[in-house]
Amino acid sequence: MKKGTLAAIGAYTIWGLLPLYWKALQQVPALEILAHRIVWALLVTLVISAGMRRWRPVIGALRNRRALLTAGSAALLLSANWFLYIWAVNAGHVIETSLGYFINPLVNVLIGVVLLHERLRIGQGIAVLTACAGVLYLTWAYGSLPWIALALGFSFGIYGLCAKPPNWIPWPD
Repeated sequence: MKKGTLAAIGAYTIWGLLPLYWKALQQVPALEILAHRIVWALLVTLVISAGMRRWRPVIGALRNRRALLTAGSAALLLSANWFLYIWAVNAGHVIETSLGYFINPLVNVLIGVVLLHERLRIGQGIAVLTACAGVLYLTWAYGSLPWIALALGFSFGIYGLCAKPPNWIPWPD
């Protein structure tokens, strides 16, 4: 089996088990869990950047007002997404969080078509319509507007748009 396939299986397994982890931390406020995630991710990123001696993209981004605004927007959207995800799991809304991350690829397609002017081929359009029908059915079966799912799907989709590396950030080759 290829390394990429194993990495994908590992990532999806961890992602699938993550609600169990949040439930184990249910007595800890969601904001505190999120703060730890942010601080520890920053520290790991700094250590990796230092170890790889790849400071030029970091310094270049810090000197670029547009890059800071874009990264700041992406960070706010991702923080809101993760806060809602942690809170929702601990409040017993696991099904709605799952629906949110099922909706997310549809939001990504919507963003691609509407904002980035991408065109879908016929097979892609049929696949998107089939997935939309599934989401509509799950929403109907849920019995009410799944606001958590919609907020998670849209916040992560817009985050993805903001986090897309533009050509004006000096990324390493």
